[in-house]
Amino acid sequence: MLLSLFLLVGLGAATGLAGDPSGAAAPRSGGVLPFDLPGPAALRAGEAGKKLVFAHYFTPYPLSLDNASAESDYYTRNYLDPAGENGKHQRYGGLLRDRPLPVPPQGGDWEYANLQREVRTARDAGIDGFTLDLLSLSGKNWERAGQLMRAAHAVDPAFRIMLMPDMTALDTDDPAVLAAAVATLAASPAAHRLADGRLVLSPFKAEQKDPGWWSRMLGTLSSRHGIRTAFVPLFLDFDAHSAAFAPISYGFSEWGSRSYAGQEGATADVRRAHELGKVWMQPVSVQDSRPNQGVYDEAGNTATLRSTWSHAIDDGADWVQLTTWNDYSEGSQFAPSLHNGYAYLDLSSYYLTRFKTGRWPPVVRDTLYLTARTQFADTGPTGAQSLVMSLRKGSAEARDTVEVLSFLTRPGTIRTTVGRTVREQQAPAGVHSALVPLGPGISSARLVRDGKATAAVELPYPVDREVPVQDLQYYAATSGRQG
Repeated sequence: MLLSLFLLVGLGAATGLAGDPSGAAAPRSGGVLPFDLPGPAALRAGEAGKKLVFAHYFTPYPLSLDNASAESDYYTRNYLDPAGENGKHQRYGGLLRDRPLPVPPQGGDWEYANLQREVRTARDAGIDGFTLDLLSLSGKNWERAGQLMRAAHAVDPAFRIMLMPDMTALDTDDPAVLAAAVATLAASPAAHRLADGRLVLSPFKAEQKDPGWWSRMLGTLSSRHGIRTAFVPLFLDFDAHSAAFAPISYGFSEWGSRSYAGQEGATADVRRAHELGKVWMQPVSVQDSRPNQGVYDEAGNTATLRSTWSHAIDDGADWVQLTTWNDYSEGSQFAPSLHNGYAYLDLSSYYLTRFKTGRWPPVVRDTLYLTARTQFADTGPTGAQSLVMSLRKGSAEARDTVEVLSFLTRPGTIRTTVGRTVREQQAPAGVHSALVPLGPGISSARLVRDGKATAAVELPYPVDREVPVQDLQYYAATSGRQG
């Protein structure tokens, strides 16, 4: 029943893509955003072009896995359904809680067409490129990586793909094998290179191999394949490994925390990288909820998104990585999704504009962003799920709140309805966060000014005290994309 509700209302009310049942990338102007987003050319020119923003692309979750309609495709049958894949995911209530915004079945090379669509969506949001998570050196994920390289160049030759070998997944200990694979993808004109021609290589969990191993791998790329590199290792523990890796590195990055609490360490990370003469790629995230691992972070509605972007801006990060574009198994996606529409991507475009241009874009359209969970944090599932999620160490405490993040051209009253409870709060011009308690039923919000209701937004997913599976992601909607 929940799946039917998702499919019925997700494409319309949740995303505001009226008249576009395909879920294709909507225009980045025309009134959907609270500000005027500069075009790609402006964001890539001058000083703005030196501040790069990438989104982490996870190959297992493209827009479609089987080119079927959303009502019965692989995501619906096997990943969202707790009994999917012959009950493989029953213990944790299903592999996923959200999915990519559905696209209709199509003829021809539909996989390649869908990858082009994703590149276009990211580009139109102001993103410079993808960091491509290389999970394997053969098979479907490897094939999809090559397709993405081709799709990126076809859509926009200036869209960059930074290669990110995933050292938690790759099964080779031979640096020459990895070098050969990297060289294959590096032959694509979409591969991200510095102005001096060096290929940027940014392995995930680089500390899985020691600096000596990486030196041999980089040396092989140079001697055997003629590829000079700028090495930007991404660590799970930056403090423990930065000094050892500094001699072979152009820059550093870290996967980072997904809760708004504990972000203070980001300031020290950027400072340490710069003191070592390295660029820093700052992780920016929305949230993290992993049913199959039994763990989640308290994102505090949009608090994590705003905090991580603020650190990237205020601490002087050189690059940003949105973690992630589409890893739905972590619930960390910025990409347009069934439950969030374009809300998180739209919000990110606002902060991205400030990061790249050095100026906050003026608010020119009243816009409301509404976020809430569909269940209370301590609600136990009534179905067969036996593994439930608990807070990750270091996370903020769980909370049950509805947030209205308002972008207003001038002050107004925000009227928030949660179930049958109505509250009013005054909001200033600019950006303002207002919280009210979560409650059963549907949540919605309106801007009231001069006695008239204007911008309005509704989350079409009711909150219930009895739920079949645990789902601790924050759902989102925006008045800019509602009909």
